[in-house]
Amino acid sequence: MTDLLRAAGAVVWRGEESRPEVAVIHRPNYDDWTFPKGKLKSGEHVIAAGLREVREETGMTVLLGRALPPIHYLSSGRLKRVDYWAGQAVADDGFEPGEEVDELRWLPVEEARRLLTYEWDAGLLRSLRVAPLDTVPLVLVRHGSAGSRSEWDGDDATRPLDTDGGAQAERLATALPAYRPELLMSSPSARCVQTLEPYGTEIKIEPLLSEESQDPQKTPALVRDITVPAAVCSHGKVLPGLIDTLSGKSVHLRKGAFAVLHRRDGEVVSVERYAT
Repeated sequence: MTDLLRAAGAVVWRGEESRPEVAVIHRPNYDDWTFPKGKLKSGEHVIAAGLREVREETGMTVLLGRALPPIHYLSSGRLKRVDYWAGQAVADDGFEPGEEVDELRWLPVEEARRLLTYEWDAGLLRSLRVAPLDTVPLVLVRHGSAGSRSEWDGDDATRPLDTDGGAQAERLATALPAYRPELLMSSPSARCVQTLEPYGTEIKIEPLLSEESQDPQKTPALVRDITVPAAVCSHGKVLPGLIDTLSGKSVHLRKGAFAVLHRRDGEVVSVERYAT
C-alpha cells in the first residue's frame, strides 16, 4: 500500500531482565505518555529510523533485541504502521526536554502500564515479557545485487556488486549498528565481502560460507559456535538451509536482505527478516 505511513521506535529498557525499567516519554503537543518513535525519512531503513528516533527523543543509544508486534492505526485518515523493538539502553547522552518531548520517566513495567495513554502501548509491554530480553543477535545477510552470472566473463567469485547492490550495502550499514556486531564474517566471494564493507572492513573470510565449499554439517556448526553479536554474509544457495538448521524456520532471503536470529544460551528464540 503506497499510502501507508511508516514509523519506528522502541520500548527502551534497563536494569535486571527479571524486573526491568522502561523509558516512557511525555509529548506536550498531544499531552500523552507513550514510547519513543517517529516517522521514517525518505529512503531510510526502518531499523535505522528506530535508532534515530530513540536517540533524538531520549538521548539514548540502544541495542535492539526482539521485534515487538507492529502497531497499526489511522492518522489523519491514513493507515499508519509503527514498528517497535525491545531496545536495551547501552549509552546515554542525557535527556534534553524540547517541544516534542518534555519529560522522560524510567518506570517498572506495571507502573509504566498504568501511566501509558494508549492501550496498544500497554500491549507492547505484554509482548516485552513473553520471551527473553537479553539476547545475542546473529545477522545472516544475503549479498546484494551483483548483475547476471551469465553475463560475467571472469571467475564468478570475483563478480562485484552492481549499482543497486552497492545501495543495498549502504542501507545495510545503517541498520547493523542496531545489533553492534563484534564479528563480521563472509564468503570469499567479492559480492559478499562488498556487502559488509560499508559497515566495517575487518571481515573474516570463511570458505565454508561459499556456494562451492558449503557443508551441511560444518557450515551450520561454524555459525552456531559464534557466541558474540555477529553479521555473516553468504549466498542464496547457502542461507536457507543454514537458517533452517539453526532455527527450524524456513526463511527465504532476496538479494540484499537479512535475517536476524536472536539467541539465548545457544537457542534461537526469535527470527526476523528485513529487506534493504
